[in-house]
Amino acid sequence: MFQRLAALLLLSASFVMPTHAQQQQQQPQTDLARTQLSVGLYKIDTQIAQTPQQREIGLMFRKTMPQAEGMIFVFEQPATQCFWMRNTLLPLTAAFVADDGRIVNLVDMQPLTENSHCSEEPVRYVLEMNQGWFAKKNIKKGAKLSGELFSATKR
Repeated sequence: MFQRLAALLLLSASFVMPTHAQQQQQQPQTDLARTQLSVGLYKIDTQIAQTPQQREIGLMFRKTMPQAEGMIFVFEQPATQCFWMRNTLLPLTAAFVADDGRIVNLVDMQPLTENSHCSEEPVRYVLEMNQGWFAKKNIKKGAKLSGELFSATKR
């Protein structure tokens, strides 16, 4: 009888208490490698999401992000990239970026939605910034980003 009660309590606790992995996943990633990018006169301090897990979490659970900061998602090869905003609390703009640093297209994305936002052509990079950052700086489709990431791609 005692063993059944203990097993039942243990089982019910597993439904109520989140696992360590679930707790970890609800934390924003703030310890990723960084790189500096620039577009025109503007510098961007950029976190690099390059592994599948880093890309999956992205900017989820972040409550704030400095204006001159972003996250660049790096994929192994160019493809049509599509993004959504599940568990993402900040309104963001995604810049879909070709290997040479050219912005292929820009898309504003609303927080906590699962609408799909895709690149207009195959790209290897996607840069997410606070929504409105590109517009305030008058940066549009066709503008070029520069930085080590794009130099490395050319080699």
